[in-house]
Amino acid sequence: MAIKHKAQRVAVFIDVQNMYHSARNIYNRRVNFREILKAAVAGRQLIRAFAYVVRTESGEETHFFEALERLGIETREKDLQIYYGGMKKADWDVGMAVDAVRLANSVEVIVIVSGDGDFIPLVEYLKNQGKQTEVIAFGKSTSGKLREIADDFVDLCEKQDLYLFKSTPKTKEKEGE
Repeated sequence: MAIKHKAQRVAVFIDVQNMYHSARNIYNRRVNFREILKAAVAGRQLIRAFAYVVRTESGEETHFFEALERLGIETREKDLQIYYGGMKKADWDVGMAVDAVRLANSVEVIVIVSGDGDFIPLVEYLKNQGKQTEVIAFGKSTSGKLREIADDFVDLCEKQDLYLFKSTPKTKEKEGE
């Protein structure tokens, strides 16, 4: 477990797609990003928080992006790519990694909010640079190696009622259930 004290400067990088799909696939619920940000900051000095999001043609996510910004989370937006054959992709891994490396000299702690094993080389690099690295994700869908190498791991599954919104009939209806 990593030592956390109020003088530490923290940067938070949120892989929104990873969080959204994990919460939906495991619990069929939506993520409470306000509580996740609180857990990431843990009473320390937040320098910057980024959410890596995907824009669709319909623009239905606009209110969600605005809600993130009201929480003090900057959004990094990318258009959804639809490939021949219907495959959809909007991969933010490299963008997150570049931003984390770029900001690392301004903070003592980097928090990655994702369970994606693709971030293992990033965490290893940041640790070699003397940065405290923390990962926040749903343990059931997190890379074991990512959990293992991070200085601290917060398993959102352990307090799902705090980190997930209650499922409402309106939400279920909206999601086509």
